[in-house]
Amino acid sequence: MRFIDQPDAEDDDAWWRRFKELLDDQNDWPTQYTFKFIAPAAHLDELKDVFGEHPVRVRESSKGNYKSVTAHLRVSSSDEVIEIYEEASGIEDVIAL
Repeated sequence: MRFIDQPDAEDDDAWWRRFKELLDDQNDWPTQYTFKFIAPAAHLDELKDVFGEHPVRVRESSKGNYKSVTAHLRVSSSDEVIEIYEEASGIEDVIAL
């Protein structure tokens, strides 16, 4: 998985540290956090599993090859947000928005 604005060659650990700092600077925990992903249709169930029993909204691309997934979760910390992104990162060709 990659973020839409994440440079490919950048040091991964440094990027995640900066992301955590931004999350902490811009949010008061706990908070409602919106997750948005794009995934190939074949990997939709895997991506939905990341959110467990939480409801997700799924929208299909015009040709049906890709699905966008949006979930609104109440999270207690930036660490919880990062855990979701890290779990989703194990799914092939997923993009986080």
